[in-house]
Amino acid sequence: MAVSIKDVAAAAGVSPATVSRALGGGKVSAELRAQVEAAVKQTGYRPNLSARRLRSQEAQTIGLIVADISNPFFTGVARAVEDEAYKAGLRVILCNTDESPEREAMYLQLMEEERVTGVIFSPTRTTVTKLMRHEPGFPVVLIDRAEAGGRHDAVVLDNFAAAQQLVEHLYDRGYRRIIGLFGNASTTGIERHDGYVAAMRHVGLTPEARFIAPSVEAAQHEVAGWFRANTLPEAVIASNGLLLMGAVRALREAGRETPRDLAIAGFDNESWTELTGPGLTVIEQPVAEIGRTAMRLLLERLDEPRAPLRKVVLGGRCMVRGSTAARGAT
Repeated sequence: MAVSIKDVAAAAGVSPATVSRALGGGKVSAELRAQVEAAVKQTGYRPNLSARRLRSQEAQTIGLIVADISNPFFTGVARAVEDEAYKAGLRVILCNTDESPEREAMYLQLMEEERVTGVIFSPTRTTVTKLMRHEPGFPVVLIDRAEAGGRHDAVVLDNFAAAQQLVEHLYDRGYRRIIGLFGNASTTGIERHDGYVAAMRHVGLTPEARFIAPSVEAAQHEVAGWFRANTLPEAVIASNGLLLMGAVRALREAGRETPRDLAIAGFDNESWTELTGPGLTVIEQPVAEIGRTAMRLLLERLDEPRAPLRKVVLGGRCMVRGSTAARGAT
């Protein structure tokens, strides 16, 4: 059997990513480089020639295509990806799509023209479907969103379980009418919706889901409409940080308070969420780990193009704060 980069890593006592950096001329210590070179000789490893050619290109560049750079989740992921790319001696082209399939197609074409080494990508549902049919001319690692039974490596949150956790938490605190707000552009919104629906039915409650544009303004408009129509639920779950912010803005504009008038829970543990009112209950995603893992998968894919596909599913942590205090306690 051919010797793989993992075999070299095991012999050297380092990670495959470190071997990739050492062999690709990335930033590693002289001691580590010597370890890796000794392991290469010991194992008889022969680097993949196509990956070597890609890495020897003058550009030494990868692409990072994100759905919305104004979303702090993607900002954090981008920072982690750039840090790891820098360590590997690679540069990053960052593109923002605003959840537009047309812009996604344009940027994928740009990556072809720039002859990038590979791409880390958070696609819309439309483009996820296209990626299942048409393979780009470079390795792709999906982040945050992934196709079911797809053709690309991916790093995602366990969205189903995270949404279930929020429903169960609210139910345990005495809330019964719980509306879910979900972004309508990504597979992430669908997965969190499915977890919400399953958890609601499990505890004998009727799901009330709303799919809306994944923006602050869309959520603010939706929740403000509940106030105007006097149809306010007991609690709301917002499926991303932008929808969460929109719900809070609507609450403030109406002169109401959480959790007395509306319990609020959501996703993404941004700094503002612990400073708003009594603090917001959120699912904290391992943002930096998502970015680092995506970069590692991309480097390993370059070294082993025919390796089995990998989908890394990470867990979230529920940060309980005052916005979901026990019903009737305030």
